Amino acid sequence: MFAKVIIDQDVKALDKVFEYIIPDNLNINVGMRVYVPFGQRILQGFVIDINNSCEYDENKLKKIISKIDDFSAIKPEMIDLMHYMAKKNHLKLASILRLFIPAEMREGKVKELFETIYILNDFSEIKLSKNAKKQYEIIEFLKSNNLKASSAELSKYGYSAIKALCEKNILIKEKREIKRAPFVISQTSKKVELNQGQKNAIQQIKENKTYLLHGVTGSGKTEVYMNLIENALMSGKNAIMLVPEISLTPQIMSNFKARFGENVALLHSGLSAGERFDEWKRIFSGQARIAIGARSAIFAPIENLGIIIIDEEHEASYISESNPRFDTHDVAQFRARYNKCPLVLGSATPSIESYEKAKQGEYELIELATRANGRELPKIQIIDMMNEIRTGNSGIFSNQLIADLANVINNKKQAMIFINRRGYSSFMRCRDCGYIAKCVDCDVSLVYHREDNRLKCHYCGKQYKVLDKCPKCGSENIKNGAVGTEQVVHKLAEYFPDVKILRMDNDTTTTKNSHQKILSEFKNTLPSILVGTQMIAKGHDFENVVLVGIVDADQSLYHADYRSTERTFQLITQVSGRAGRSESEGKVVLQTYSPHHYVYKFAANYDYKGFFRKEENIRQTSQFPPFTRILRILFSDHEENYVREMLKICYTEIENLKNKYKDDIIYLDAMKSPIKRIQDKYRYQILMRFKLNKADEIEDEVFNIVDKNTKTSVFFEVNPQNLS
Repeated sequence: MFAKVIIDQDVKALDKVFEYIIPDNLNINVGMRVYVPFGQRILQGFVIDINNSCEYDENKLKKIISKIDDFSAIKPEMIDLMHYMAKKNHLKLASILRLFIPAEMREGKVKELFETIYILNDFSEIKLSKNAKKQYEIIEFLKSNNLKASSAELSKYGYSAIKALCEKNILIKEKREIKRAPFVISQTSKKVELNQGQKNAIQQIKENKTYLLHGVTGSGKTEVYMNLIENALMSGKNAIMLVPEISLTPQIMSNFKARFGENVALLHSGLSAGERFDEWKRIFSGQARIAIGARSAIFAPIENLGIIIIDEEHEASYISESNPRFDTHDVAQFRARYNKCPLVLGSATPSIESYEKAKQGEYELIELATRANGRELPKIQIIDMMNEIRTGNSGIFSNQLIADLANVINNKKQAMIFINRRGYSSFMRCRDCGYIAKCVDCDVSLVYHREDNRLKCHYCGKQYKVLDKCPKCGSENIKNGAVGTEQVVHKLAEYFPDVKILRMDNDTTTTKNSHQKILSEFKNTLPSILVGTQMIAKGHDFENVVLVGIVDADQSLYHADYRSTERTFQLITQVSGRAGRSESEGKVVLQTYSPHHYVYKFAANYDYKGFFRKEENIRQTSQFPPFTRILRILFSDHEENYVREMLKICYTEIENLKNKYKDDIIYLDAMKSPIKRIQDKYRYQILMRFKLNKADEIEDEVFNIVDKNTKTSVFFEVNPQNLS
């Protein structure tokens, strides 16, 4: 027998299938991980096929050395998915297969954890010495402890006493696997009475289709999800539920655990290596039937899927921006087709692309137009910050926001303050010569973090001393840049020194379970204020939050990106939805320097359809997605000359395609990336925009040109979320 093997090396030269002989003494199955000889080395590989014959000279083939696991880690569905992603996303086979198993398992750094259990045997015919006091104590302890105990529980009696009882066969020793379970806030399951809109939605979602569930914030989408999953489980099938942020998983997980118990497993990057491996194994073995997590959970080794749900489907985090690059929606649609099950995309602010597909009938649209509790959506008050400056207020908070916060505190309620920028200030600049402190390895300005009194690079993580004078001209006239979460907390503490103010961003959530701790403390503290980035903007449900303040609404509006208005509308709508979710009326204070921009008019009225029509018209007129496709080809290397040369060769050939597709290629150009260097690698890119009717054909030709002319990794991104 012969095995087709993918070598577990993320190297372009090895991105192909190699054949090996399966020795007679090895029971190898498709999907197994194996050790194989490769040149002078022994490498890991994945078996993706087994045949009776081989395509090469059998005498030149080498034998598989051994298998790594006793089971097939890669299931048949995932091998099919590998082939699909390799073609669709132009990815290396090994880099795709690595997505399907925990990284630490691949590296041999994690395995099952066992403990020793001692069980009390029948010892009626065995006489113990009267002096064997410790042995008697062990027996009495076991009698009162269901006749069994772990080695840790018996250690206080001494190893020699345990050993003596084992030798007499009074104790039987067994191994038991320890499950490293993620921490979940305990919660009791509450039976919720569904409204008619929720019942209708559940009724409609039955067929093997993609459904777009457009429900306003607080409309009860989570309850719809849980009922759909319950229906899948009752019919003997399983489920995947995706959320965009780790910060959302504690609340979702506690809700789902309360409803479904041990059927739920959690997969995300915040777990320890042991927890991630054990949760993966529980899903793999079928012990857990519901996989919940962020983007990576779409690769959960779960079979017989009855439903896949992507909550907050519009979120950019569902697009992988690091290698391997992929779109979670694509993977979910493949798995839904493979399992012949519904795919549900849920959001209060669907992406323009998804809503357009629903409009064209490619997705089935279901709407939840009102909040589940019947309450009104919170009123959004737009504050013109230029007006504040004219009246003498040059601070970061409007007078209205401070007054409303004082009112919230007096009433012992809660507020959330949103600003999508972490740190104290976004840069440090010399007022005299204009010097801006930048990272030596990345072409980006350093962010000032007051708590650590350091300048930090948010791309590579390097830290630097804070400037006390300009290294270029020697001036001490140093200015801080735009405000971040840290400064917002600092300024709020000056206004409200006796109030608990918590901060939630990437800097405060680096330790294990930090998301749960911050959210739990906020929930249980009245009055209190939670300041945060977009990780507080969606999904959270706090009954005492009556005020949301948006400090700098313009921040995402003026990015050089065709999606900037869409992102601004989504963020405003999502974060506004955190207020007034129970009996108390909610309010939103939105601070802007551009109060007359159309995006604020639509956002203030929660008018998604009006915004969609406006945005659809702009995109169609200017020929941007979803009416065209953008392809970004990113070249990156430590040697700038080499990157430039690769770019030049590829661009010259790609440019020739313009003659062949002159009516279809709308835009083509080569340039430095907006961020020229990250982690000491120079970055250049080719950007293309083309019509949809020939998009796949053009893409394939571009892939072939780049593959032929480059010897290093080049990244392809379709409709990239971020062009920086």
